[in-house]
Amino acid sequence: MSPDLGHFRENYDRATLRRDDLAPDPVAQFTRWFDEWMIDPRYDAAACVLATADADARPSARYVLCRHFDADGFVIYTNFESRKGSELRANPHAALVFGWLEQNRQVRIEGPVTLLDDAESDAYWVTRPRGSQLGAWASDQSEVVEDRRELEERWAEAAGRFGGEEGTEAVPRPAYWGGLRVGLEVVEFWQGRPDRLHDRFRYRRDPQDPTAWEIDRLAP
Repeated sequence: MSPDLGHFRENYDRATLRRDDLAPDPVAQFTRWFDEWMIDPRYDAAACVLATADADARPSARYVLCRHFDADGFVIYTNFESRKGSELRANPHAALVFGWLEQNRQVRIEGPVTLLDDAESDAYWVTRPRGSQLGAWASDQSEVVEDRRELEERWAEAAGRFGGEEGTEAVPRPAYWGGLRVGLEVVEFWQGRPDRLHDRFRYRRDPQDPTAWEIDRLAP
């Protein structure tokens, strides 16, 4: 018998979100919520769900880590030959969802996806722990592997090639690894409220002025 999940219920009553509370642009509003979450985060505040779709519009989703955000969009880094990388080549649009559940909040972002230039990817690559750099060389992301030992052997081979985990030789960034930016077409802020009457506000680019934003309240 499958488990009954209907009894898991929470009456969201942590906060409210009013039109007057909102910043004029979504990045400023996101920054406010992100800073509030960072005061006492229960898990990695950069964690978010990335949703992509292939050329046949079949969706897939996974958690990733956002490493930067600004007025141009939200940046993640990945192996371009992974499933998400191949889907984004075929269909360069994506959605992100940040879920700060203890605060009854989520933020949804939708937009086109573009590659970061090599200089931006290189700048982030050198900040990664050496073990993670070696891991990028060791893993053919999303491909089938025989077992964990195969991964560990590949990592050891990469470590030997570049001087080990404690080596002084710089580990180069693989050509198949780098940054992707999810642009800002639609951004929605969701604040849970009692009786499922949640507060939802959607920012959309003003078609007459791409530097301005239209803000609408949505029914929950």
